[in-house]
Amino acid sequence: MSSEDGDAGQVREALLRAVDSGSLPLVEDVLPEPVHVPGPLRDELLSRARRLGQLAVLTALERHFRRPAPFEELRDRALAHPDREHVVWAEVLYELGHRPADETWDAAVRLSTDPDRVARLFAADVLLSQVIEEISRGDVLYSERAALLLPWARREPDAAVLEVLLNGLTWAGGPEPEQVGLACAGHPEPRIRGWVPMLLDTDGHPLRPEALAAVLTLAGDPDPEVRGRVCAWLEGYPGREPELGDALVVLSRDERQRTRIDAVAALAHRDDPRCVAAERHIGPLEPGLDPETLPLLAVGDHERRVRERGDYPGGSIRPPVQE
Repeated sequence: MSSEDGDAGQVREALLRAVDSGSLPLVEDVLPEPVHVPGPLRDELLSRARRLGQLAVLTALERHFRRPAPFEELRDRALAHPDREHVVWAEVLYELGHRPADETWDAAVRLSTDPDRVARLFAADVLLSQVIEEISRGDVLYSERAALLLPWARREPDAAVLEVLLNGLTWAGGPEPEQVGLACAGHPEPRIRGWVPMLLDTDGHPLRPEALAAVLTLAGDPDPEVRGRVCAWLEGYPGREPELGDALVVLSRDERQRTRIDAVAALAHRDDPRCVAAERHIGPLEPGLDPETLPLLAVGDHERRVRERGDYPGGSIRPPVQE
């Protein structure tokens, strides 16, 4: 037996062991370029993965060897594991997200009226994957396809499906996603209310009155996750509406430290002098928070800008500590 035969045999055994393990990372780690995998071995690997029910591995192998399964077969694989965190669901989405858009998009849209909420969830996830892939491929800020989600989002009754659609709409430009977002501001599910700020149209102009009112309401939402998401959004929002500054001062005393940090950072980005006193409400950092993360440096950056402008010549920016 030649050394080449021996090497080929070792590669085959390593690939078969990886497929047998069902570990997608292991398969991807040992899988050589397709040109180095003979046709018979490709067939053996695909057959082995299918026979063992290793559907995530099978999907990855089909992509690697350019033998794509039909949309309907991939759909059935995902729906057999109705969990967005499941490796099969995720691998199917990755595959469909990278396929040519028209055929895949149309097939997913046809599922948007399916009475089964899991089928609709899968379809929404496919469309979201296509939108994200469109954004990642080109130097564009918005996805043309994302706006096509609007009719479905307006009628979708299931919160889990709607959440995926709202995520997709954050990649759409124009005022229409804002109207969908505002309609969701009073939704009973916190995870839906938390998407509202990301859907607001702030492209080159301040918030409209109804949008400002929604943000202020959500900043005082009873759910801490919603307040946290609003606060994180406000950290990047460039507007200077005074009502938002007042809301951020309140949020700087929120029960969650991450929300307090983002509120202080948002005040600092606005060069609101109240950020200096508000910083004291952050408290000792909880485990896992890096003191060098940008939000925690925001007050120092604010003070530097103040000094450079000479707003406090010869004096301290920080108010005296009350004994």
